[in-house]
Amino acid sequence: MASEFVGESTLNGPFQASRGFGITFTDAGRTELRGRFPFFDRWLDRVLGAPAIRELTPWWRRSLTRVPNAWYLNLLVVGAGAEVARHVDGTLIGPSGETGHVPECVSVLYLSVPDAPGGELQLWNGSLPVGFIKPHENDVVHFRGDLAHAVRPFDGAAGSLRASLVIEQYHFTDEVVARLPSCRLESRAGFDKFLEEHARRPPKQFELER
Repeated sequence: MASEFVGESTLNGPFQASRGFGITFTDAGRTELRGRFPFFDRWLDRVLGAPAIRELTPWWRRSLTRVPNAWYLNLLVVGAGAEVARHVDGTLIGPSGETGHVPECVSVLYLSVPDAPGGELQLWNGSLPVGFIKPHENDVVHFRGDLAHAVRPFDGAAGSLRASLVIEQYHFTDEVVARLPSCRLESRAGFDKFLEEHARRPPKQFELER
């Protein structure tokens, strides 16, 4: 959460009230990711691969489980009173060019959860509610990538933050994976700093020339 890359969210729509940064990576970029961000190691070891997906799959379909080969990792920071509206994850749909291709699974690690009412994760299968989860620090939640979900606002004190690490886990053909960056960081922190510095500068005086 103290990373220099934390800034206004790079995601749009439901995430407009959040902060963080994102990383797209594939099998080819896993070594680079671990080298640049070693503090992710334990989280990556815990979630990458197919075990969680197998657990979310009915036993009669587990032989068809597809092993993920592309991921989108997102630090999601939300302040008191803010929410993440209902949506289905699909961050890599645009870069991959695969319309409607949702993750095999979404994995969430709760880093910081204020002791305050609200902040629940809601899940829907179509129009049917299937989950209502109260987060706790260090909990890990996995859910199917085709499920719609939302995060309710929490009633915390000013300045309190709810933070989580989210990984969307995808399986693409080799041809599609080749179109994705092996390891790419997405951050608006630099732009935020530019705006802060610009706001501190005295206004310029202009003279009109006739």
